[in-house]
Amino acid sequence: MSGDKSIGISFFEKYLTVWVALCMIAGVLIGKYLPAIPDFLGKLEYANVSIPVAVLIWLMIYPMMMKVDFKSVHDVGKNPKGLFVTWASNWLIKPFTMFGIAWLFFYVVFRNLIPPDLAKDYLAGAVLLGAAPCTAMVFVWSHLTKGNPAYTVVQVATNDLIILVAFVPIVKFLLGISNVQVPWDTLFLSVVLFVVIPLTGGALTRGHMLKTKGKDYFENVFLPRFSKTTITGLLLTLVIIFSFQGNVILNNPLHIGLIAVPLVIQTVLIFFIAYLAAKVLKLPHNVAAPAGMIGASNFFELAVAVAIALFGTTSPVALATIVGVLVEVPVMLALVGFANRTRGWFREGSAIECKESPGTLHRSGHKSAI
Repeated sequence: MSGDKSIGISFFEKYLTVWVALCMIAGVLIGKYLPAIPDFLGKLEYANVSIPVAVLIWLMIYPMMMKVDFKSVHDVGKNPKGLFVTWASNWLIKPFTMFGIAWLFFYVVFRNLIPPDLAKDYLAGAVLLGAAPCTAMVFVWSHLTKGNPAYTVVQVATNDLIILVAFVPIVKFLLGISNVQVPWDTLFLSVVLFVVIPLTGGALTRGHMLKTKGKDYFENVFLPRFSKTTITGLLLTLVIIFSFQGNVILNNPLHIGLIAVPLVIQTVLIFFIAYLAAKVLKLPHNVAAPAGMIGASNFFELAVAVAIALFGTTSPVALATIVGVLVEVPVMLALVGFANRTRGWFREGSAIECKESPGTLHRSGHKSAI
């Protein structure tokens, strides 16, 4: 998928689905044969929030926030058609198609396989995923499709800003339709804890390091120290959550596959909506591919965090968001392959330009897009 094998998706990330599955198995086994561990962890709570899980979620989110350069938002006015595609597919289409597809499968297609109470919880988890477009792994997908890295930064930065104002009302509205009542203050608190605070902290850390150490040190020394932090935090979180979820999974092993079906369909659908819209608008491939990837991929760290904050670690809602993690990598890699094979559908070149910021993301000392 890329001629430069030293840059792009690492072995650890490429097989993220395998690690997620292993963590699921480990968590279930711990819950089954070492119940004292989840019992002890369950006592470490404050205001109904699991302290160990909250710490791990911060480890997931904070490193990503340091990588986004919000100065790139200054370039929004330059050739905005690619941004319009991103914004429309992410915020005007994706949450609502996710709700519709998930409702169809959980309540109609799988009505004889999923009890109504679990269907409601799984639908809530799908809604949380649908309302949280990707802000991190999309840099990997953009790089693997030879996307314009500077423009991708602008797409992601503006998405992060939109999350601050759109995530709560969209989730509140769709959960209300699903007959899941969530207080406004709980939703706002979740966004403050898992978006506003790490976003602010990441931006301050980034600004301080660039000012005191410079761009080269920040990109090639400082950020690589956190290269595995996000995924490690995610995997440890999954072990804890699945230790709580053991009984639900053992009693409903088929449900993992059933939850995955609408999530996969939604991922593919949103990709093609954005990708084909970019083709109609005659955007270059290096903007069209990332636009499709941002909508298709999910900010699953935020979805998992909010599911836990709203419903608890033992809720099937959290389980549904984690299935999103399980299926995302293989599906997105398939879409990357499709995008690369259909490069000829689009005009080449970089007609859409943005000034490349110091925040073009990297890994292992290479300038790349993660």
